[in-house]
Amino acid sequence: MISDKLAMWIESIVKQFLDSPENTLMDRNNEKAWAEPLVGFSSGADSLYQFYKRDIGEFYLTLLEMFTYSFSNLDVTSDQLTVISWILPHTEATKREHRLQTRYPTERWARARIYGEKVNDKLRMHAVTAIQKAGYDAVAPVTSPFWKRENSRKYYYASRWSERHTAYAAGLGTFGLCDGLITPKGKAMRCGSVIAKIQIPPSKRQYKNHHAYCLFHMKGTCGECINRCPARALSKKGHDKEKCKRYLDITKEYVRSNYKFEGYGCGLCQTGVPCESEIPSELK
Repeated sequence: MISDKLAMWIESIVKQFLDSPENTLMDRNNEKAWAEPLVGFSSGADSLYQFYKRDIGEFYLTLLEMFTYSFSNLDVTSDQLTVISWILPHTEATKREHRLQTRYPTERWARARIYGEKVNDKLRMHAVTAIQKAGYDAVAPVTSPFWKRENSRKYYYASRWSERHTAYAAGLGTFGLCDGLITPKGKAMRCGSVIAKIQIPPSKRQYKNHHAYCLFHMKGTCGECINRCPARALSKKGHDKEKCKRYLDITKEYVRSNYKFEGYGCGLCQTGVPCESEIPSELK
């Protein structure tokens, strides 16, 4: 397949999977966990990946490292690799309910965090299987045994592979004050990725600043996510990951007691804000 057709084919793999019964919150009505996705591509030769390793920590794996760890028998170079990234926006029903919350997650939001991420994992493996059946080697980094959480001297909680940073490289969004990725479909989303030995031109990054879609960083206005945070983990200085994690732990009992499943969630900073469902109009 030529590169443009390859890109369209891979987009169809992602979109068709989310049109299937697999895309479910696992609730009584089997509501969809995610709305229509966005898909983008980045090259293994993109210098951003080397920058991530320097900036986040030496533990961070470049595309070539992740791929060669997974396929040690293959002779491959960075420019032969493509990362397929996707954005899974929350449904309007999930966002509408969640906007009204001031302390704890709604059941839909908590289900999206737990069961929706299981959908994301299934999508990762579905994409890998489809790509491999077509004759291309592929791996989903966060489901790989080589992925794990790490501590960064600069950023505290981190990991060997970041789905948000990969989506940024693929032109799918930029970072907000709360560290969430603001995409053309907003910040209320999850993201995922697969690395493949396949030739697809990288998506164009419509931005030069990693905060380009954040009103606070670009205009000195907004800061609504600060007011939305029940953990007081956000301020004009940014995101306190430790406070955020402690509050997420508190939500586990709330979800267990009120929704009768094992889960957690917050995400209040992702709804009820100008970047919830779009890039703020002042920055488009």
